[in-house]
Amino acid sequence: MQGLYDFFRRHPTMVDTFWAVVLLGLSALVIVAGRDGSLYHHSWLAVVCTLALCTVVSLRRRFPEAMLLLTIATGLFQLAADVRVLPADLAMLAIAYTVASVGARWSSRLALLFALCAPALSELRWSGSYDTGWTRVVQAVFLTIPFALAWVIGDSLRTRRAYYAQLEERAERLQREREAQSKAAVAAERARIARELHDVVAHNVSVMVVQADGAAYVLDSSPEQAKQALGTISQTGRLALAEMRRLLGLLRTSDDSGGEYVPQPGVDQLGELIEQVRGAGLPVDFAVDGSSRPLSSGVELTAYRIVQEALTNTRKHGGPAAHATVQLTYAEHELRMLIEDDGRGAFGGGPDEGGADGLGQGLIGMRERIAMIGGTLHTGPRPGGGFRIRAELPLKAAR
Repeated sequence: MQGLYDFFRRHPTMVDTFWAVVLLGLSALVIVAGRDGSLYHHSWLAVVCTLALCTVVSLRRRFPEAMLLLTIATGLFQLAADVRVLPADLAMLAIAYTVASVGARWSSRLALLFALCAPALSELRWSGSYDTGWTRVVQAVFLTIPFALAWVIGDSLRTRRAYYAQLEERAERLQREREAQSKAAVAAERARIARELHDVVAHNVSVMVVQADGAAYVLDSSPEQAKQALGTISQTGRLALAEMRRLLGLLRTSDDSGGEYVPQPGVDQLGELIEQVRGAGLPVDFAVDGSSRPLSSGVELTAYRIVQEALTNTRKHGGPAAHATVQLTYAEHELRMLIEDDGRGAFGGGPDEGGADGLGQGLIGMRERIAMIGGTLHTGPRPGGGFRIRAELPLKAAR
């Protein structure tokens, strides 16, 4: 049954043609009966009108505007030729509904005018000899109601379709916006995780490489120093694994992974970071001015990563005799950071130009991190040699 219904929905002209044939048969019976009673003086004129109106019913949904004009022409011909009302005149109701629902706006207005005038003209043309003036008015009003109702239903259907189309368009637009926002969020998350991976891998692996080279150099002459370097490599590797585990936890699709991950590093862990760097052979002076206070997690992580990346770049680009200084200052509204070294810096193909690793992703990551929290970053060569990084991070209450 559903298949038959779908077939008729796909082929509406077949349904309309069926009803046109029904009207043709009924009109034929009325014409034959009226000819015997002299109701239709010229039956062939009634046949012409019937065929025209049945054509209107059959093609009303394919050519609504043309069928409306054909209906009006047929109605005027009936009035002029004295062809009385036929069953096929129901086509006027059908075309009024159709044009109001799917036709052009001009045709819809014309159909409304036609629907309001046709019953009155019919009543004036073929009223009975015993009808009074009030009787004609009442009959015209009652005949007008079905025509007006057909147009109103069609126009309401047009309005509802337009409303549903607007809702669908809005839903599609919202869906596109949600997809765009999702893609942007995914891209931002990927960039954030990429920065984290870069900072973790670049720092810890560089420490491990330096310690491994040192251990290999003193392995024969000083086994104790080689053993100490291997211990540092082991400790650094464990720390890197812990941070990598935390980052991989961010990529899980659910929160019930069951794993326990270390918290994000912050300003309190800078002492441990600097001790690790010192153990890798880079002398670092560390100082904190002002009263420390609670910071937001974003500021905490950003400060830690800036120091980590700056010291990593000093080890990579500063040369074997480089010395670094890290100074934190708690101002009234910001945390000021100054990281300097006296190595080769930018003059030796340093971090501002990408250095030996090519792309300078560390400084790019710094700028992205600081931009996310509304801070400022200044980088460049240090007077007298070396490299300088100055950052101001806004202080926010921890959440």
